[in-house]
Amino acid sequence: MYRVWNYVTAYSLLLIGGALLALIWANTNPDSYHHFVHYVLVDNFFIGELHEEGGGATRTLTLHFLVNDVLMAFFFAIAAKEVWEAVILENGSLRGSRAMTPLVATAGGMIGPVVVYLGLAAALGVFETVSRGWAIPTATDIAFSYLVGRMVFGAGHPAVRFLLLLAIADDAGGLIILAIFYPTGELAPAWLLLSLGAALAVFILFNWLPRRLDRGNQLRPNSTWVRKYLSFWPYLIAGCLSWFGFQEAGIHPALGLLPIVPTIPHADRAFGIFAEAEQYLTDLLNWMEHRLKFPVEFVLFFFGLLNAGVEFSAIGAPTWLVLFGLIIGKPVGIFLFGWFAANVLRLGLPDGMRNSDLVVVGCVAAIGFTVALFVASVAFPAGPVQDAAKMGALFSFGAAIIAIVAGKVFRVQKVALP
Repeated sequence: MYRVWNYVTAYSLLLIGGALLALIWANTNPDSYHHFVHYVLVDNFFIGELHEEGGGATRTLTLHFLVNDVLMAFFFAIAAKEVWEAVILENGSLRGSRAMTPLVATAGGMIGPVVVYLGLAAALGVFETVSRGWAIPTATDIAFSYLVGRMVFGAGHPAVRFLLLLAIADDAGGLIILAIFYPTGELAPAWLLLSLGAALAVFILFNWLPRRLDRGNQLRPNSTWVRKYLSFWPYLIAGCLSWFGFQEAGIHPALGLLPIVPTIPHADRAFGIFAEAEQYLTDLLNWMEHRLKFPVEFVLFFFGLLNAGVEFSAIGAPTWLVLFGLIIGKPVGIFLFGWFAANVLRLGLPDGMRNSDLVVVGCVAAIGFTVALFVASVAFPAGPVQDAAKMGALFSFGAAIIAIVAGKVFRVQKVALP
């Protein structure tokens, strides 16, 4: 439990603190709060929010842009690192047949919320106004969901590992959705060649080539020299180029580091996102992740502070669409698709996991929060619709109570670690 709590304190408590402070501030002095959020750091800058005035276009670097579009790139890089490990490494949790049922259940956990969100929007007659926010309730907050899952099932229950696989796959799906469906401007795909070129160049020159030259030499002089004298700098430069390529291509630049993550040297195995042994790996990718830990904590604090400041008067139809998409669509989608994969496709469930446990897993996965807030901020322009949708993401914390009750109703037997 210590490792899980350590992760939650690292990546979530400061986020919650920022969100609570934002709620208090926005509801006591909204004018000063919004002035703070959109405070202009640099005008007429080469990065920032795009403004078209008098037939010309200028960029303004605001505090909101700095956090959401620049600094959050490091958070998504860490998420991408975990997804990359799970998919590519030999013992990755999303490799092979053992991952098929969670992957199918993940599809249900993303389709279900979309169906509920859009269906309710059509029924309420607000479809045209809110349809762009369909992806908001597809998100699962991996840290909080994992913590609640262990509270409900116990640390040794197979449903906890199932939940973790589902949450990692959900993060991967969320990154793809952000890149494809939420461009930040007019698409200019040619700029992605800059990102691709930076990724290929840094991989070939500073990863593949040194290892190629070191073949047959156990001392690995070239790889050692690159690691000792160049360290992370080539990858940081490539990351900046890739980030800029994403911005100019019209794709959300917070995803700009994703092409660089797979190019960084990595150990030939992963112990998992919550494994104690992970901190002892000395490869460059894990080394960089450990060094980013504390900076990303504060990035998440400011993300919560700049994005969760919603006035309670903003509660409206989008609030309930997001909330019901999460607390109804997630459990129903995960159960139906998971049951179909396990029983009809005969992919099965982990030993010791029942069909009814899928319902409880779905309730746990309904905690959106971090990524849901992020998607809400890009799905809608600043205003009442965005604020109402963000409130739904904040209310999704209530899924934790629903999950605990569901665990009691379905008589989940807690299983401790052996």
